[in-house]
Amino acid sequence: GVTEAKYRRFRYGVQVNSLGLTEQQPENNVYRILLSALGVTLSADARARALQLPAWNEALGLPGKWDQQWSLRMQQILAYETDLLDYPDIFKGSEVIEAETQNIIEAVKAEMAHIEKLGGATAAVENAYMKQKLVETNAERMVKIEAKENILIGVNAYTETEDPPAGLTGENFQKPAEDAEIEQIKALVERRRARDGETVAKALKALKEAAQNGDNIMPVSVECAKAGVTTGEWAETLRAVFGEYRAPTGVSGGSRAGEMLIENIREQVATLADKLGRRPKILIGKPGLDGHSNGAEQIAVRARECGFDVIYDGIRSTAASLVKAAIEESAHLIGISCLAGGHLEQSREMIDLLQQEEATDIPLIVGGIIPESDEKTLLNLGVTKVYTPKDFDLTKIMADFREIIEENEERKTGLLQHRFG
Repeated sequence: GVTEAKYRRFRYGVQVNSLGLTEQQPENNVYRILLSALGVTLSADARARALQLPAWNEALGLPGKWDQQWSLRMQQILAYETDLLDYPDIFKGSEVIEAETQNIIEAVKAEMAHIEKLGGATAAVENAYMKQKLVETNAERMVKIEAKENILIGVNAYTETEDPPAGLTGENFQKPAEDAEIEQIKALVERRRARDGETVAKALKALKEAAQNGDNIMPVSVECAKAGVTTGEWAETLRAVFGEYRAPTGVSGGSRAGEMLIENIREQVATLADKLGRRPKILIGKPGLDGHSNGAEQIAVRARECGFDVIYDGIRSTAASLVKAAIEESAHLIGISCLAGGHLEQSREMIDLLQQEEATDIPLIVGGIIPESDEKTLLNLGVTKVYTPKDFDLTKIMADFREIIEENEERKTGLLQHRFG
């Protein structure tokens, strides 16, 4: 019944995907970001309401303030130094654009009809269909890059490069302060000390009862906030009623996208399995709150395709749960993915826990957005190998995994023979 046209507009914001940013020749990312920005601004009738751009060096580490400013200036130049905003939709009436738009509409309608047959969007999430499609699509993309069907400048084509001038090395990264966690815990303790405990307990009780009775939990959640209930207390109360949800990972099926690329490594893994008496087992983990799962998923999918046993439980795991699972499942190797700047802290915690459990004979691999200056630190901590976005050849990584496991098992066998004569 809304008659005012502007109130019926679909308003959306865009965070330009940083998936295509490269660690090799990162200066090329500036053009990639600009082209992505144009993709959601050129058409006035389809223009994004809000735009967020990654930084040129985001494949190397957490961008610094100057790097963030560069991306902001890109938006401001488009807005103020061009006439981009002065005209109606410049694509209106274009036969090419209209045809491509119609193709998209038809594909979307077909996909939506398929999802309806599955029982709707909720069912398609719960049975992992949506996640599997995302993982499969990215797996196909990675295979095409490895096979050079998709050209990625500076990565699989035109890789010759000059040294960057001083000041353009991309190493002005942000790093979390070492005492940030300690200070946050102190602030949390002080907050809890200053609030009224009786009011908090009453609010949490009301929250639990509402959840148990199937009532609307929004009003009681508001009262929890007013009483000073923390996010953790609120979430734990709901977990106690509903349990903890673990979303489908989408990696169970495997994509089979790169059969030709993995034939040799699959045979080598099979040979190793004969030697071990079982298939080599890898645990892939995402410790911390970082929700970017593409890297971990692609490693898990390719490892499964190559014949490894793979344990992957999705995002937001704890170091303790990963170490426990690795020991209980007798994993031959642990790989963790870190993309939010916490790689040093997370690796230290993993290694400390492995030492406490006397399980340091399980090699630890770390991958993610890791500055070169931190790679040596990780290796000195006891990490076996470090991978970053420059390591785009997943089949080569699988060959490394096989070699690491084989050498580690031979070393352990040699130690046992030496110990027991």
